[in-house]
Amino acid sequence: MKALSEAGLRLFVERGLEGVTIDDITQAAGVAKGTFYRYFEDQTALVDALLEPARRELLDGMEACGQALAVARDVEAMFDAYRAVAAVIASALLQYPNVVRLYLQECRGPAVGARIKIVEMARLVSRHAVDITEKAHTHGLLRPIRPAVSGLAVVGAVERLLLAVLSEEEIGNPLELPDALTTLVLDGLRLPPDTAPGRRKLDGRPGRP
Repeated sequence: MKALSEAGLRLFVERGLEGVTIDDITQAAGVAKGTFYRYFEDQTALVDALLEPARRELLDGMEACGQALAVARDVEAMFDAYRAVAAVIASALLQYPNVVRLYLQECRGPAVGARIKIVEMARLVSRHAVDITEKAHTHGLLRPIRPAVSGLAVVGAVERLLLAVLSEEEIGNPLELPDALTTLVLDGLRLPPDTAPGRRKLDGRPGRP
């Protein structure tokens, strides 16, 4: 199972999901084709198994962040909650770099074949991001921009930074990314201290006097 998983992940990253067959995977793993079906029903099941550790860690971290934000009453508590989820993302990147690369390569494609599990994960991540943002809005800590807008914007920024790290772009020390990203996002989204509540609507447009 380990040989099949490693061979499948390597080929998926090199060629994309649609460029790899079960024959390719078994040949690369050095096993008979029947061995594949002893462990996996099909390629979709293999992709699901590859995603599971990173997916569980990431979604658990986002759930914990949401719970922390639900009770956050000040900006520092909000920062701590977001720092925690940023650290989880960094941990997933360090532990499962090729799984993260595969996710980034395939998450915007059509939900067909083995890509279904990756698109499902992308939708879960987006849903949690919006939910987290809604919780941060509960106590008036963020600018009144629609959570669906700001939450998804943050997801896009995180994905681009992860791709930059994996592509070895010149962005500095990857270990500094969690704090940098948290500061960048929250300085942009948090409500300025001198802003009166209710002055702007959730679409970001000025409210009526």
